[in-house]
Amino acid sequence: MSDVEKTIGNNAGRIWEILQEEGPQVRSKIIEKTQMPEEDFFGAIGWLARENKVKKEKRTFSIGETNLTTKIGKDAGKVWDVLHKRNDLDISGIARLSKVKKRDCYSAIGWLAREGKITAKVAVRKK
Repeated sequence: MSDVEKTIGNNAGRIWEILQEEGPQVRSKIIEKTQMPEEDFFGAIGWLARENKVKKEKRTFSIGETNLTTKIGKDAGKVWDVLHKRNDLDISGIARLSKVKKRDCYSAIGWLAREGKITAKVAVRKK
């Protein structure tokens, strides 16, 4: 398991625990309780959707059979197509080339990570 998979999987576990213990929650409350950045939240939701463990009704997420497969699965396919051709992209490039909103790219990446299809390179910026 790659570091990306571990990170997204751990974040998914944190969200799942909150939903299991406290019941349905809106995104802002989950982010507040987990203290994770929004992009990590969306990646974890993608992971949970791929596991068929989270559903969304209006703005509220809860545990249950997912209703997110159509959206996230379709976006994951688009992201996969882009990454299959080019592996040197950041999230903005992936979003632009796949024509998927940035936040939806994170969910798609979470989905693909759950399938073991994602690795990441960390770029160091020079000061």
